[in-house]
Amino acid sequence: MTLAPRPQIHFTPMRNWMNDPNGLIFYKGLYHLFFQYNPEGDQWGNMSWGHATSKDLSRWEEQPVAIEYTPTHAVFSGSMVVDYFNTTGFGSVENPAMVAIFTEHQHDEARQVQSLAYSLDDGQRWKRYESNPILDLEMKNFRDPKVTWNRVNECWIMSVVKPHEETVCFYESDNLKEWRLLSEFSAQGSAAGIWECPDLFPLSVDGDSANKKWVLFISVNPGGVTGGSGTFYFIGDWNGKEFIPDSVEMRWLDYGRDNYAGVTFNEAPDDRKIYLGWMNNWEYADKIPANPYRGAMTVPRELTLVTRGSEIHLLQKPVKELVTTSVLDYTFVIKPTSGKSGSRFSRSDGSSVVVGYDADTKMIYLDRTEMWFDFSTARIESAPYDWQGAEFEVRVIIDSSSIETFVSGGQVCVTDLLAPGEIPSVITAF
Repeated sequence: MTLAPRPQIHFTPMRNWMNDPNGLIFYKGLYHLFFQYNPEGDQWGNMSWGHATSKDLSRWEEQPVAIEYTPTHAVFSGSMVVDYFNTTGFGSVENPAMVAIFTEHQHDEARQVQSLAYSLDDGQRWKRYESNPILDLEMKNFRDPKVTWNRVNECWIMSVVKPHEETVCFYESDNLKEWRLLSEFSAQGSAAGIWECPDLFPLSVDGDSANKKWVLFISVNPGGVTGGSGTFYFIGDWNGKEFIPDSVEMRWLDYGRDNYAGVTFNEAPDDRKIYLGWMNNWEYADKIPANPYRGAMTVPRELTLVTRGSEIHLLQKPVKELVTTSVLDYTFVIKPTSGKSGSRFSRSDGSSVVVGYDADTKMIYLDRTEMWFDFSTARIESAPYDWQGAEFEVRVIIDSSSIETFVSGGQVCVTDLLAPGEIPSVITAF
């Protein structure tokens, strides 16, 4: 059997199944990526935390499995903190513990609870907290804790979801072990589906550290904007107890089909907010051929808030550290007059993928028909935006099995998988 070419700049495990990124954190000069992983096969199951590290967000080194499933429980999604002030007592101020906060899922699907594990050797060996769980609502579905040190509250804050109630719960704690409910957030009229993987974080507006807004990410499946999995967000304020959105109208993080369950790194240098998503869709994630891995991450993206016109917009750009010399990294300009314009990217076998703009419908679109599998239900993804006749830039990054499109500095993003193959070498404008 001939294996398809492995992605050049997107993290993939050496083999087996991978989905959600977990426990993203920067510590002692290394970016740590933990992820949902099946150590025993290339289909979903036996969920554990895989582990990889990077010095530059471009080259990743896979580490041994960090937190393994047990005979009774799987290790579902969660987050990672460094307990610098030893609030847990797991380590010391001189040697602080890395603490993983994750969902334990009973194999019989009767209950999901939140639990802890910790490492005193920089993430190489892990010990489960002997008094787990640390948060149990006796619910069948209650998961995906994202924990950070919150400077407004001066304590640990957890965002965690009741998935089928379409509700994010906010808790606070002084020691990561006992948790107090602060509030619950739900948004009428937002995407219907199973809510997952929340992330609440502050960002400066227009680079002004005195002017901050808070962003709340929520992943939903099904119910994504172009079908299947997707992620939406709100911009608003955090008062120490509640998240108050500026508008209850949610915004989509990505208009492609293959960016899901993404969260931001804790403790990234210079207060940067760096995002990483699972580049896949639950509609077909188990059907894509394993080579021998199954699953990849997006490129890491830096998030910023900027004011354009009268609105604040979230921008996503590939991190400045990203080395793209081994892939196609191409920027072109669209001048929206009338009809369709854009670029076609072709492989030597003649197959191509198209990125363009339809000035009549005011849609960014991507057509991967010739580079996709028969079982896909989506051939064209669209993102509505009216540039009011002004020209704008489109940056496209194409790896062996994916295309990521960043429009107008990342104000609109479209992320899609492609059938694995050679990186396109012919570019045709139209």
